[in-house]
Amino acid sequence: MTRILSTFLMVIFFSFLPAYPVFSQGNQGQDRILGAVQKMESSFKNVENYTCEAEVIYFQNGMEEQRYRFKFYFKKVKKIRVEFSQPYPGLIIFFQGGEKEATVKPFPFMPALKFRLAMDNSMIKTPAGQRIDQTDMGHFIEFVSRNLKQVKQKEGEFQEDDEQVRFWLWAMDYIKGEFLEKYHITLSKKYWLPILIGRYHLEGYRLETTEIKNYRINTQLDEGLFQSK
Repeated sequence: MTRILSTFLMVIFFSFLPAYPVFSQGNQGQDRILGAVQKMESSFKNVENYTCEAEVIYFQNGMEEQRYRFKFYFKKVKKIRVEFSQPYPGLIIFFQGGEKEATVKPFPFMPALKFRLAMDNSMIKTPAGQRIDQTDMGHFIEFVSRNLKQVKQKEGEFQEDDEQVRFWLWAMDYIKGEFLEKYHITLSKKYWLPILIGRYHLEGYRLETTEIKNYRINTQLDEGLFQSK
């Protein structure tokens, strides 16, 4: 009877302990990272379209320099619409896969006014130099998968809880692929898509942070959203 009571009390005690994230390093951590990236790849294969809201902060010498907020629309095959709320409220960029130019509508109160700009035009590149056709999640997932295979990783640091997966990735910079950098990536286990991406110099200071929220996956996005009428 005493043993049964003791076992019962132990079960009650451990059931109230807080749940701590799983933490792995070394080869085990690298295996877990590979598994998470494979789930991300598999999940995105089933994504026909998505929308999300993003905030991107760029840093200079470790200090915040520029901040962008926008709503992002994506539809396969590579149709993109970006609606800015900061620092250019109302500005919209349209891109259709395979084209060499993007369309920019700068003012919501002048809907007929629009410009066609080459993909490499600095006016429609991010402060880091990223083109509009390099901003969707499919492109980012390809970047992660390629670097995980081609770049020698340090000890694989991996954390996981009920809702998220977090890991570090050593990768060549995503603009020109010339410089080794570190990326701290957080995935939502609901969609297996990134919700936080931190880009760091090897010395540890931040270069860029992207927060993504309010994913809507495979909704009926009207084709007209991607046409600059």
